[in-house]
Amino acid sequence: MAKTILITGGAGFIGSNFVPYFCNKYPEYNIINLDNLTYASNLDSLKECEALPNYKFIKGDVCDKELISQLFKEYDIRGVIHFAAESHVDNSINNPELFLKTNIQGTFNLLDSAYKYWMEGPSIVKQGYEDCRFHYISTDEVYGALGETGSFSETTPYAPTNPYSVSKASADLLVQSYFKTFGLNTTKSNCSNNYGPNQHKEKLVPRVVELALTEQPITVYGTGKNVRDWLYVLDHCKAIDLIYHTSKPGETYNIGCNNEINNLTIIKIICNILDELKPRQKGKYEDLIIFTKDRVGHDFRYAINAIKIRNELGWKPEASFDESIKKTVEWYVKGVTHDSFV
Repeated sequence: MAKTILITGGAGFIGSNFVPYFCNKYPEYNIINLDNLTYASNLDSLKECEALPNYKFIKGDVCDKELISQLFKEYDIRGVIHFAAESHVDNSINNPELFLKTNIQGTFNLLDSAYKYWMEGPSIVKQGYEDCRFHYISTDEVYGALGETGSFSETTPYAPTNPYSVSKASADLLVQSYFKTFGLNTTKSNCSNNYGPNQHKEKLVPRVVELALTEQPITVYGTGKNVRDWLYVLDHCKAIDLIYHTSKPGETYNIGCNNEINNLTIIKIICNILDELKPRQKGKYEDLIIFTKDRVGHDFRYAINAIKIRNELGWKPEASFDESIKKTVEWYVKGVTHDSFV
């Protein structure tokens, strides 16, 4: 009998890259994509999955505990890969309650439903459910901010600084508690900044492309010197796949590619690519850059130490940054041109 895997948030950015990859790689799995279709979701990103016999979409909210419990029973869910989350820091500052509800309560609902469906009690797994696993996708932002040097490892103490990262850190600890207290087979991953197709335009790369091509000012917070480790989304998907299938229960892995670039530099890289792809009638796209007041609680630098996943599971990023960022910008240029930019 085919195993059914529940993927939450599969119409969001990372999820919509993961779902087609996973469906095509594992035709023996039945994949259920549960997504609430918020502003950051886009079912058009999953059109290639619609004809697949092992794919099913269900509109629903992870905060609806009754629905989650029903899905486990109706479809005999044997695995969970949990992407669904509110993820934009600016929005978390404006509406923190939504982030606490979705990211904490939603994660609890999934964990508790999995525990009650897969297990008889603490550390007692139901017969036939021994290989069921719950994987949770988190962020490097739970660790807080770094100075000029150093990097986050899996043992770095949590020090989140905004409502978004606090909500993700809280959910991380919930996952850990269900492993430690109840013996639920859980794994976690904390990733660096992703880039690639299907990302909502509020995020840096698509935002810069849209502002540039519509001849609007490209706003940069503060001095633009804030540093992030940029990870191509398909490399992230492959890491999740590897963790889900091969790691030991209870493990956490940091996923990054040692590709630290400050915000101003990546904006200029995007502008340079656009100069080649779609030149302005006058001047260069860099000319549109302006600096604005820095964001409240803006973490200075994130950097991931990914030695553990490389050494233990053999994962390493495959994408060349120069090639994949150009491919990503080309994808968004087509979206702006055809008015399908989400």
